[in-house]
Amino acid sequence: MGKAALGQNLWISVCVLLFVPARSFYLPGVAPQEFKKGEALTVKVNKLTSTKTQLPYTFYSLDYCRPPKIVDSAENLGEVLRGDRIENSPYEFKMREPQMCNILCRNTLNAKTAKDFKEKIDDEYRVNMILDNLPLVVPLERTEQRNSIVYQRGFDVGFKGQYAGTKEQKHFIYNHLSFTVKFHQDKETGATRIIGFEVKPFSVKHAYEGKWSEKSTLTTCNPHAKRLVTTSETPQEVEDEKEVIFTYDVDFEESDIKWASRWDTYLLMADDQMHWFSIINSLMIVLFLSGMVAMIMLRTLYRDISKYNQLETQEEAQEETGWKMVHGDVFRPPANSDLLCVYVGTGVQFFGMILVTMIFALLGFLSPSNRGGLMTAMVVLWVFMGLFAGYSSARLYKMFKGTEWKKITLKTALMFPATIFSVFFVLNALIWGQKSSGAVPFGTMFVLVVLWFGISVPLVFVGSYVGFKKPAIEDPVKTNKIPRQIPDQAWYMRPAFSILIGGILPFGAVFIELFFILTSIWLHQFYYIFGILFIVFLILIVTCAEITVVLCYFQLCSEDYQWWWRSYLTSGSSALYLFLYAAFYFFTKLNITKPVSGALYFGYMLIGSYAFFVLTGMIGFYACFWFTRLIYSSVKID
Repeated sequence: MGKAALGQNLWISVCVLLFVPARSFYLPGVAPQEFKKGEALTVKVNKLTSTKTQLPYTFYSLDYCRPPKIVDSAENLGEVLRGDRIENSPYEFKMREPQMCNILCRNTLNAKTAKDFKEKIDDEYRVNMILDNLPLVVPLERTEQRNSIVYQRGFDVGFKGQYAGTKEQKHFIYNHLSFTVKFHQDKETGATRIIGFEVKPFSVKHAYEGKWSEKSTLTTCNPHAKRLVTTSETPQEVEDEKEVIFTYDVDFEESDIKWASRWDTYLLMADDQMHWFSIINSLMIVLFLSGMVAMIMLRTLYRDISKYNQLETQEEAQEETGWKMVHGDVFRPPANSDLLCVYVGTGVQFFGMILVTMIFALLGFLSPSNRGGLMTAMVVLWVFMGLFAGYSSARLYKMFKGTEWKKITLKTALMFPATIFSVFFVLNALIWGQKSSGAVPFGTMFVLVVLWFGISVPLVFVGSYVGFKKPAIEDPVKTNKIPRQIPDQAWYMRPAFSILIGGILPFGAVFIELFFILTSIWLHQFYYIFGILFIVFLILIVTCAEITVVLCYFQLCSEDYQWWWRSYLTSGSSALYLFLYAAFYFFTKLNITKPVSGALYFGYMLIGSYAFFVLTGMIGFYACFWFTRLIYSSVKID
């Protein structure tokens, strides 16, 4: 009974780890911050974001109210790469002390500041703020469901509309913010913790009596009324020489939600039912196809090996057909073997980075509460996985009878990162030209170069040195001195067709999850179900391996022994479908109109597709490598 209970608890733990979204997790080891009544709360402002332009800007790039001194918060590498620019703000909150009609400042717009506001309103920019590491959200009621609320990250800079019977579209700014800070108070300890940060923006053309002074009282905002903002038929217009008075309210609301679950509200922006149904449906289809492929391959191979061994015992080897015919050429080194070694090593580096990153994400270290943690982890892990890249490429290079291990090591350390860095540098220059805060500063670029040349390159050399010192991998059969002539192939066995066909199934394993990943990146949503993502990653590995092995088997049966590069390209071709899907997503889901923004989208998706090609190609190559060695070591060959 004890063992059964232990097994049941273990199974429940695994299910919780894989299927419970990371939204309920927080960074392990970080204690919740507790506040006393009247204690000052620090409100910070973050970048302005837009799904139309994908170009972030700093909060103070617009003529908002400023504190006496603007102080940048210390940001990790991931936050800088994401374009986060976190700064202090003039908003002053005190815990559990409501405030009404606080006047923040009075600004007079000029031609430039009015134009900046109008451009940001046209491009649908949103203002992002942070309180106790929680992003600011705007509660919105769903039109199709009553008493159902969704949350929008950040509030709009303003809106366009008509008023006073005019037909002309004018720009209006949200200059009054009604904040709601939700808190949970532990009845046992009395500790007060913040669990929510919401806002309702208003556009109000404030009025006051007499001449403006710091002690002026607004006639459009009554601090003693129950309603924080009086009804105003005249919103605040954005025009040159217009006076804009920024105000805000703060209210505090007690909640039953505990601190550990405070991110649940923020992560209800996505449709979980659609997410779960789509993912489970995709997994069942892929698992069924993988099972069928595996069963067919096992039965066919078992029959082939039995037949070949029987022919050998009957001294009828001269009548052998199929994949055994090419045993003397199947392990002949391919053309451009150096390049293949580099790509395989780079794929191993990517595989290690993704695997370890997902493990950390499953454990809650990379939950949304750890802003920038995912990007930082991926960059650092990529650097340290250079050790395995060098080892893998050197082992393969020595098997191909290569002797210049330093040359292949240098290519492994520099070729792929240099390609990515070149594209990234061009895209960063475009962002810089738009004066966006998303442009990576020179200091951060220098840090990336130091990580590359100071850590990654030496580790690649260390791994390559260790790999090259090991004995070379021996082939299970001898290679003939003279290459065998490859017979004419049927149209469906030619390289171009089989490679394109081979990429469909791996892409089919991930394309539904890819939709949610693209949504989180380009529509500024949170991604949190890392358990499902990990399962999809495992399915991707199995699918790449199986479809490549099947097509490799058919290729060998047709007496075509040039499987090295084709095995890499077969599963790697799924990256082509990924890029095509990214183009489809761009034209159907995004509302990007600026050429620079379109160039950024396709540039970054090209980088992502290239990385996906290297990863899936490596998986297919090693699957075929293991498969060919297994089958040719299982038959008797003189």
